[in-house]
Amino acid sequence: MALLLHDDDLAQRVEALADALRARGLRITTAESCTGGLIAALCTSLAGSSDWFERGFVTYSNAAKTEALGVDAALIAEHGAVSEAVALAMARGALAHSAADLALAVTGIAGPGGATPGKPVGLVWLGWAWRDGTELKADAEHQVWPGDRTAVRSATVQWGLDRLLALAAGRSTR
Repeated sequence: MALLLHDDDLAQRVEALADALRARGLRITTAESCTGGLIAALCTSLAGSSDWFERGFVTYSNAAKTEALGVDAALIAEHGAVSEAVALAMARGALAHSAADLALAVTGIAGPGGATPGKPVGLVWLGWAWRDGTELKADAEHQVWPGDRTAVRSATVQWGLDRLLALAAGRSTR
């Protein structure tokens, strides 16, 4: 997995993200489950990231999602940790528990195990939240990535960085 942190394409994405965030005076936070902090690690690998990276939450367990982000345990029980509802709650919780302007949340099944009926290995939900004046807005989407654990996590990191860059640049994420 160390190779992921040294990928030139990812480094360029993080530099573009940093530039966009600095240009707008914005700060981000991440709430990661299946990526285990890889997005935060990539962001903080760039010198000067404290200008725009506020904090990262690694909430791998359901208890961590509840304790650190305020995700309702009943929501997890009803929808499962890998769901739109939980991805949105994680993003909102990360924003609420930080001084950031934008939040990215990731929850998924990287494999090789963990699949359940209707939730295959490779299913990842991404949620993001942002402050728009006094209003909190959020959105989510999912992908099913092919490949092994490393491939799923790598694709998720790239996708997450792309969504953060779109938000930071003031563009639609879709």
